[in-house]
Amino acid sequence: MKTHIEPHLKRTPLNDWHKKNGAKCVEFAGWEMAVLYTSIVEEHLAVRKNAGIFDISHMGQIFVEGTGALNFLQKICTNDISKCRVGHAIYSHICNTQGGVVDDIFVYSLALNQYLVVVNASTANKDFDWMTKQKEGDVTIQNESDSFGMIALQGPKAISIASKLFKNIPARHECLTENIQNKTMFFCRTGYTGEDGLEIILPEANTLELWEKILFEGKEVNLLPCGLGARDTLRLEAGYLLYGNDVDEEHTSMESGPSWVVKLNKENFIGKESLLKQKNGELKKHLLAFKLKDRGIPRHGSKIFYQEEVVGQVTSGTFSPMLKIGIALGYVPLNLERNFSIECNGKKIPAEVTKLPFYNKALPN
Repeated sequence: MKTHIEPHLKRTPLNDWHKKNGAKCVEFAGWEMAVLYTSIVEEHLAVRKNAGIFDISHMGQIFVEGTGALNFLQKICTNDISKCRVGHAIYSHICNTQGGVVDDIFVYSLALNQYLVVVNASTANKDFDWMTKQKEGDVTIQNESDSFGMIALQGPKAISIASKLFKNIPARHECLTENIQNKTMFFCRTGYTGEDGLEIILPEANTLELWEKILFEGKEVNLLPCGLGARDTLRLEAGYLLYGNDVDEEHTSMESGPSWVVKLNKENFIGKESLLKQKNGELKKHLLAFKLKDRGIPRHGSKIFYQEEVVGQVTSGTFSPMLKIGIALGYVPLNLERNFSIECNGKKIPAEVTKLPFYNKALPN
C-alpha cells in the first residue's frame, strides 16, 4: 500500500465520506482506499468484539450465465462448482496451465445457469480477459465491476445489526438476491475476517445511503468504520491468503494450499495436470504459518532462516492483536519442519510452525 495518492486512481462511491470522516487513505491495487480511521488495533478489536463495517467496493464482480455456465466454471476452477447449489457460495482458485494461481475467487450460484464471481481488485480486468479467452459453449461473461459498490459488515454483532434493516438474512456460506426499492442487491454470508457477517453488493449509486443506514443502526453496539489495515490483520489471524502476496501465478494451488480448494478427482480443469504432478511427488516448497517465540513484528519480505541459512521470505506478517505475538506466512522448502527464525528489525527471532488459522472462532453453520 502506498501513502502517496496519485490523481488517476479509481475511487469508490464512499471516497468522499471516508475523507470527511477522518480516514487516512492510501493507494491499493489502483484504488484510493481508506486504510484506517482511528487505529488498526482499535478497528481490529471492534470487529472481534462487536462489529465493523468495511468499504470493499474495489472488489470486482463478473457475471457468468448460460446453459454452459457450470461446465465453463468447472473448466477454469480448481474447486468443484457442481457442489455449489443455487443460493450457496464456494471459494476456489483459477489456475494457469502450470497450476499457478490466476486469482482466488468466490463463486455465488444466483439461479440455474447464473453465477456471480467476485474477484480481487488487482486482477478484475485480467480475470475477465482470461475468462473470455477460455470461453466456449453457451456462456455469457460480463464484467460489471464498475457498476457496483460492496460493503462488508463483520463481527459477532453484525447479523443483529443487519436484521434491523433487512427481512431476509442468508445462512453461512449462502447468498440471497433481493429486489429492494427496485434495486437488485446481493447478500452474501461470507467474509474475510474470520467473523460472522455479510458482504453486500449493490448498485454504486445506492452504496452511500446503505453505508450510513448501517452505521446508524449499529451505533448502540459500537459499530466502527474500518479500513484496509484492520482488514489485513483480521484476515491474517483468520489464516486467509492475500492475492499478490501469499498466492499468485508464480505459486501453485498445491504450494499455497489449502488442499481442499483443489478437487483433483473432478473432470479435467486448467492446471490439473501440473497440480497432479506436484501431488505425486514433484512438490518442492509449500506455504507455512509461523508464530514468533519472542518480541518482533514480521513484515512482507522479511527473511526466513532455517538454522543459519535463508530459505524463504515472509509473504504476509503482522502483530496479532488477539494473540499478542508476531505471526507470518511464507514459502519454504518442503523437507524443513522446525528450527526456523524470522528477521525482524535486523534481529533473528525464533519462530515455530503452526496450523492455520492463527486465531479461530467457532461460527454458526
